[in-house]
Amino acid sequence: MRVLERNFRSRGGEIDVIARDRDTVVFVEVKERTSGSHGRAIEAVTPLKRHRLARAARVYAAKHGLLESPLRFDVVAIDWGPDGPQLRHEAGAFGAE
Repeated sequence: MRVLERNFRSRGGEIDVIARDRDTVVFVEVKERTSGSHGRAIEAVTPLKRHRLARAARVYAAKHGLLESPLRFDVVAIDWGPDGPQLRHEAGAFGAE
C-alpha cells in the first residue's frame, strides 16, 4: 500500500490513514489499547465510529474524484500486553453502509 494522506479531517469525522492498494482506496482506522480495562482495541471501532469513518471517506472520495474507485475500510488494532504490542490488521473490516 502507498499512503496518500494521514489524519484527514472533515466535518463528518477523521480518518487516520488513507492509502492506495493497487486500484483500491483504503481508509484505515488505527486503535491502540495499553491495557485491557476498556476492552480490546478492535472493539473500539463501534458502529457509530464506522458510520463516521464512512461519511468522512465519502467526503474525501468526492473531493479527490475517487467516487468510482473501489473503497475499502481496514482497522489496525494494537493491544499492549506483558509481551509487548500485539498488532492486528483487519483488511475489509467493515463496509460503507
